[in-house]
Amino acid sequence: MYGFGQMINALKQSPKTIVFTEGTDSRILEAASRLLAGNFLTPILLGKPEEVEAAAEDAGYNIRGAQIIDPENYDRFEEMVELFCEIRKSKGVTPEQARKILSGGNYFGTMLVKMGVADCLLGGATYSTADTVRPALQIIKTKPGNSIVSSCFILVRPAATGENEVIAMADCAINIKPNEDELVEIAGETVKCGRVFGIDPKVAFLSYSTFGSGKGEDVTKMANAAAKAKEKYPDVPIEGELQFDAAVSPRVARTKCKGSAVAGHANVFVFPD
Repeated sequence: MYGFGQMINALKQSPKTIVFTEGTDSRILEAASRLLAGNFLTPILLGKPEEVEAAAEDAGYNIRGAQIIDPENYDRFEEMVELFCEIRKSKGVTPEQARKILSGGNYFGTMLVKMGVADCLLGGATYSTADTVRPALQIIKTKPGNSIVSSCFILVRPAATGENEVIAMADCAINIKPNEDELVEIAGETVKCGRVFGIDPKVAFLSYSTFGSGKGEDVTKMANAAAKAKEKYPDVPIEGELQFDAAVSPRVARTKCKGSAVAGHANVFVFPD
């Protein structure tokens, strides 16, 4: 199975730059230190250099080689302000307003991605999900053809084989109560994301019911969404609606879902809300 080792090797062949919005957070500093030691991603840490360096020293992390950018002293700040005003012109954002907005790490970091200074952004260590996602919605926006933005959690868990298994769960952070079509889109985007992390997708649309064992609007929604997803993504094994135990436990699946290619072996989980 394609795993993290292969992913790291691929990154070494084509190094990327990642901007961390919370440059003094100890977890971020540890991540930056490990990335630098592995030599496969270049970190940009946002914050005042003296504060970032002091935090790293106090925590015992070597961040030599990381780029530290202070939003208040960035040499391309006015260029950033001009571009942000252009992006948000429909909202009537003025340069003065833009300067104030861009003094915050999330907006500033997202603009670094928009300007091509960084390839991606990582935030949310201390900022809320809303504060982290909002700049991306306003600046990067949705991919053409997509109607919504969704999230997925990538988790590593011990598998019965003794090897670690990578699983994906969606959407557990952004969409409160997605409809059938939105669930189909969420599933498709999560499959794409999961494949990046080496997941050979087997998708379970979750519910409190397994193949009609329960009744209710959410049961119908998940069953219909699973049917639509099967039609839209015929190359991906998809089942639903399934209870979580039936989705992950081969023993339960043998009883509740005989003949299913997904039940008991699911690794992409789509939640109803």
